[in-house]
Amino acid sequence: MSDIQTLHIAVLMGGWSAERSVSLQSGAGVADALESLGHRVTRIDMDRDVAARLADTKPDLVFNALHGTPGEDGSVQGLMDLMGVAYTHSGLATSVIAIDKVLTKQALVPNGVPMPGGRIVKSADLFERDPLPRPYVLKPVNEGSSVGVAIVTADGNYGDPIAPDATGPWQEFEELLAEPYIRGRELTTSVLGNRALGVTELIPKNGWYDFDAKYTDGLTEHVCPARIPDEIADACKALALEAHRLLGCKGASRSDFRWDDERGVDGLFLLEVNTQPGMTPLSLVPEQARHIGMSYPQLVQAIVDEAMADRKAISG
Repeated sequence: MSDIQTLHIAVLMGGWSAERSVSLQSGAGVADALESLGHRVTRIDMDRDVAARLADTKPDLVFNALHGTPGEDGSVQGLMDLMGVAYTHSGLATSVIAIDKVLTKQALVPNGVPMPGGRIVKSADLFERDPLPRPYVLKPVNEGSSVGVAIVTADGNYGDPIAPDATGPWQEFEELLAEPYIRGRELTTSVLGNRALGVTELIPKNGWYDFDAKYTDGLTEHVCPARIPDEIADACKALALEAHRLLGCKGASRSDFRWDDERGVDGLFLLEVNTQPGMTPLSLVPEQARHIGMSYPQLVQAIVDEAMADRKAISG
């Protein structure tokens, strides 16, 4: 590792989103890896004074380990752009589009990326009628990690119509995205730079792949590489790369898919693109990197290298 340029890197983590605890885990892992590589690291648990703290820190680079808003929606990216601070992962415009599931569809579907149909609904309208035939999925437009996702099934698990006092995202959000439920299997593909790392199948032990299943050890089986036909694996990689390119992602991204295995490649649909994928011990990007022989510190360094290369390209 002696040929690595040592830098002062601020690791931005925590924040106040629903994914704060995950971000703290990601940030701790990244900071430890950077220090093991010889970098000088300043850990910043983001609060409302983040601009002043970054100004005082004067890092060569910010490693953005935030998840959810405001670290993944363009807010922090815009702040760092205004301050002239270099940072990892995607920029402002990409972040604004990718965290918004409707904007993501508008960017990707016309370019041939298959995604589920759907429409925005008022939460209050759900108490009068279903927006789509059951089963269907309701999700916030701009949250990640399956925060606030509800699967409304034919047997009326939330009531029929949905009861106002039933626990669900309609109690937290005035508007939701309604999509048809896609039966089948949960697949995900990570992209690093211009390379798709692999395909993992996620098999929850109970229920479905919700927030707890994602971040609680033992609740989900990760099959990496996924035991799927080559044409499906190839399609996942190609679509993840194309989405990464079309959205203008930087560093690492992760594309999540549902695959109806009764329909072959026509049953593969991209659900969303994560521009700030997790870097925890259970996270999928490090797992897929390990499968191709890349250690966690090497993964972190690769993300840093791309960000520094972009900084040099912009500064000329």
